[in-house]
Amino acid sequence: MVAFSIVIKKTRGSGALFCSQKTKRILLLQKASGKKEGIWGLVGGKTEANENSWQGLCREVVEEIGFFPEVIKSIPLETFISDDNNFNFQTYFCIVEDEFVPILSHEHMSWAWCTLDRWPKPIHQGIKNTVSSKIIRAKLDTIFAVIDSIKP
Repeated sequence: MVAFSIVIKKTRGSGALFCSQKTKRILLLQKASGKKEGIWGLVGGKTEANENSWQGLCREVVEEIGFFPEVIKSIPLETFISDDNNFNFQTYFCIVEDEFVPILSHEHMSWAWCTLDRWPKPIHQGIKNTVSSKIIRAKLDTIFAVIDSIKP
C-alpha cells in the first residue's frame, strides 16, 4: 500500500482602503490583466512567507502605486477567512490627509477615488461583501464620525 499526503498551501493577503480625510473618498484600482482583468479592487495582494499582513501590505502598496503615502491612522477593518481556512485576507482602513495620484504598475490600468455608495463597476466581490456588511458599515460610520470630529 502506498501512502501519500496532500499539502494544502494556505494563502494570506492584505489590502488597504485608502481614505482621504478631506474628501472621505476611497482609492480603488482597476486590474489590467489576468482572470480579474477590468475588476476594481483594493491596493494590496499576497503576503510573502516571511511577512506579517502589515509588512506584506506595505510592500504591495509600493509595488502597485509607486510609494507608500503618509498614513494618519491605520485601522484593521476586517479579516476574511475562507470556509476551508486556506485563504486569509486582512483589510486595513488607512486614513490619508488628502487624495493623491498613484503611479500605477503594470498590474493596474486605472485608479479612482470614490465614495462608499458610488463604486466603479465591475467591483471585486470581496469589497462588495465587505461594504455591504452591517457590522463593517457601522465601523466605517464610526470612523467617519471621528474623522469629522478631528478636522481642523
